[in-house]
Amino acid sequence: MKKQNLKSNVLFITTTALSAALLTVCSWISVPAFGPFVPFTMQTFAVFLIAGLFDLRCSVSAVLAYILLGAAGVPVFSGFKSGLGAIMGATGGYIIGFVFTVLIIEAFKKLKPGSIVFLVFGMILGLAVCYAFGTGWFYFVFSGSGEVKSIGAILSMCVMPFLIPDAVKLTLAVILVDRLSLPLAKIGIETKACRMSKAKDNRRCNYAVSE
Repeated sequence: MKKQNLKSNVLFITTTALSAALLTVCSWISVPAFGPFVPFTMQTFAVFLIAGLFDLRCSVSAVLAYILLGAAGVPVFSGFKSGLGAIMGATGGYIIGFVFTVLIIEAFKKLKPGSIVFLVFGMILGLAVCYAFGTGWFYFVFSGSGEVKSIGAILSMCVMPFLIPDAVKLTLAVILVDRLSLPLAKIGIETKACRMSKAKDNRRCNYAVSE
């Protein structure tokens, strides 16, 4: 029993650390956007992939570790930015919004374990909530500084240009979640509720680090 708990804890720590590292690397993959505020990055892809593959504890821990590292001064954010200023600034709400994205994806995964359709709906709703939270944060920051921008202007700068790229990233993440399921199962990373299908080895599951 102790050996099993030790293995589970080591697996959890390792998976969380690697997930936070993946989120960091994907944040560094950055292309300047049309406006001066939010660049195109692979952050949302990493969030989708982490939440799709792993359970709530691992996913939330990875995103929180990423945020806390950035707040502590480690340059994990896009453009190698870091510090509380990056989080409390105009676009910090989109970073914090990743936590809500993960929570929503995990909720949809629990509604129907193994369902790609529910996973996709969870990702779409999670992204929408992240957009909403980030946009509200952006508006609040500029209102507080006396430079009020309309919600429409914020959406045109920080949301509309990202809809198609984020749809592509969501699709890629769903494909990888499906493709990586069996390889992860072989090293002990799998959800407690697997679904059977017509795969050659008769096993296709949504996987998560076992609690």
